[in-house]
Amino acid sequence: MTSELRVLRPAEWDPWFACLERAFGGALSAPESRALWRELTEHDRNIGLWDGEACVGTAGAYSFRLTVPGGAAVPAAGVTAVSVAGTHRRRGLLRTMMRRQLDDVRSWGEPLAVLTASEPAIYGRFGYGSATRAMSLDVDTARVQLELPPGTDEVRVRYTDPVAALPACEEVYGRLAVERPGTPVRQPKWEQAAVIDTEKDRAGASPLQCVLAERDGEVLGYATFRVRPDWDRAGPKGTVALRDLGALDAASYAALWRFLFGIDLTSSLEAGGRPVDEPLMHLVSDVRRCRARVQDSLYVRLVEVGAALEARAYRTPVDVVLEVEDAFCPWNAGRWHLVADAKGGASCRRAPDRAPDLELSVRELGAAYLGGVSFTSLAAAGRVREVRPGAVAEVSSAFSWHVEPWLPHSF
Repeated sequence: MTSELRVLRPAEWDPWFACLERAFGGALSAPESRALWRELTEHDRNIGLWDGEACVGTAGAYSFRLTVPGGAAVPAAGVTAVSVAGTHRRRGLLRTMMRRQLDDVRSWGEPLAVLTASEPAIYGRFGYGSATRAMSLDVDTARVQLELPPGTDEVRVRYTDPVAALPACEEVYGRLAVERPGTPVRQPKWEQAAVIDTEKDRAGASPLQCVLAERDGEVLGYATFRVRPDWDRAGPKGTVALRDLGALDAASYAALWRFLFGIDLTSSLEAGGRPVDEPLMHLVSDVRRCRARVQDSLYVRLVEVGAALEARAYRTPVDVVLEVEDAFCPWNAGRWHLVADAKGGASCRRAPDRAPDLELSVRELGAAYLGGVSFTSLAAAGRVREVRPGAVAEVSSAFSWHVEPWLPHSF
């Protein structure tokens, strides 16, 4: 087979997107979703593999800024739309696209690449480490009670149109994003993805609904959700399907959950993709009846080790030499001297003549980068090798953060 790998041309978007849809099972996107993804496509950051006139491979990268520990918004390539046609597997095409893409990301001056993996086993060989987790809840709201903090009754919760509420919701989202590593600082038009509301998205539930939490006229939180009606001989047993929730203080947060727990004709609440340190778990009367499940979420790849490690803050002082293995991006391989204080300053420079304190691959460095995976855990699994006694504990403390990293939406 002879194939051509090239930057996506605007006129080629339809066959390129069709290749992607086929690779993910062949179900067609709703017209509204398709139109939005087309509008969000940055053609010069997307590539396609062509076998004659047929598109047989796709890969893209949104121009994101990702919040890292310390609150900085670091340029990052949001890797997306990766697929290879079933007729062209086992020919090295995925590797070819990953090679081209990471070279491009480096040329764009972006020290990070991030993605969500449809199959977790795929991307480790390209240096991506599993850096955040997400929690799903299935709460029996008929039996679980909430213990509410002071001030909850002072918060007003009111219905509003989801589209009309977007500016207020985005302001809350933006203020929360600075505090939570792993959160993309949304670029223009991305807020539209939060209110896509097609029949396919509803899956038998209601149209998207929205409520705002307010105090003294100020919006302090929001929730978007659907209600899926259901009945049996005993009566109503509908389900509230939460799409998104954010709040700026404890009382507003609790008021939103109280509202969701109390929606008429429902007895359960489903919430997917929530942070693993979700405060709700400290408000409920029975955590077991929340049926929490945790799985991998955001994968991080350090494209430029030095720049990436200098971009984030560290919780405690650290002075360590890391010997990094990176066969796929050899410019990262070698010894790096990381020095940082707890006030936000960090330096990471090559140190070929210094003895290493830790040995690890770029995959483990990506996993630990946002503070959600400890070097202690990685070392216990044999993924990090301690050369200088005490180095693992020192680095684990420095890389940790006071909140769990979280990716609040897919891309």
